[in-house]
Amino acid sequence: MSRDAMIDQWYPVGLISRLLSDGQETLLMGETICVSRNGEGKAEVATADGRALPVTERYGHVWSSLGVPEKPLFDIPEAEQPGRRLVDVGVVRVRCSPLRAVENFLDIAHFPFVHTDILGSEPHTEVENYKVEIREDADEVWATQVKFYQPQAAKSASGGITTEYMYRVPAPTCSVLYKTCPPKPGEWDVITLFVQPLTEELCDVWPWMALYDDETPMTDLIHFQQMIFLQDRSILENQIPRRLPLDPGMEIPTRADLTSVAYRRWLKRHDFTYGAQLVAQ
Repeated sequence: MSRDAMIDQWYPVGLISRLLSDGQETLLMGETICVSRNGEGKAEVATADGRALPVTERYGHVWSSLGVPEKPLFDIPEAEQPGRRLVDVGVVRVRCSPLRAVENFLDIAHFPFVHTDILGSEPHTEVENYKVEIREDADEVWATQVKFYQPQAAKSASGGITTEYMYRVPAPTCSVLYKTCPPKPGEWDVITLFVQPLTEELCDVWPWMALYDDETPMTDLIHFQQMIFLQDRSILENQIPRRLPLDPGMEIPTRADLTSVAYRRWLKRHDFTYGAQLVAQ
């Protein structure tokens, strides 16, 4: 299976705040790399044989690539807005395809069943009509006008509300979620999923948030988001096949899966096949 199209993408490989001068080893697409901080305080990434890799530091993370990225890391303008709290949630290792992890993040139909009485509840299980598109100018997948009733939409929420979402996929293993901000109507909370592909069936997931929330302790914000994703992990690790099927005939979509369908079509268009299953077995 070719990984040519994926090799030139940016991937998270560690937290800036935890970067050590003597370095730490991790995997990127099956290759051992070392992430360290040099004498000038800047991040460096190299392969086991000493080949220097491209590096950028944004959104609380060190990013690198085994290839040569054609463009800078995608922009999240909200990260620069005054008053937002930038939250490094940490990392969760998941035994699934990195593409499966992103697709699960795009799915709202599972909220009442996996995140019961937090992000969803019965009988509020209907997914209303929403809009999905591949924005050609930015080359990104977007889902807008997504609305869902949630008993506790955020750690700062005091009761159930109908939450509005926008989903954005700016890179094959990254997704950005914009959602109703309970403390500041008219603004969006930003919750991201940055996925590091360790192998085709194993990944590290690095959630990160940019929130308007001046009251909730940082530890509580982190624990709330970790709890949500840990509820997802058991589902992800039991999906068969582990790799994300790109053949439209391998899994039957419903109206709630429109974003997933667009995401898979976008992956296939760009030959993003690392961590994907192309034919039925």
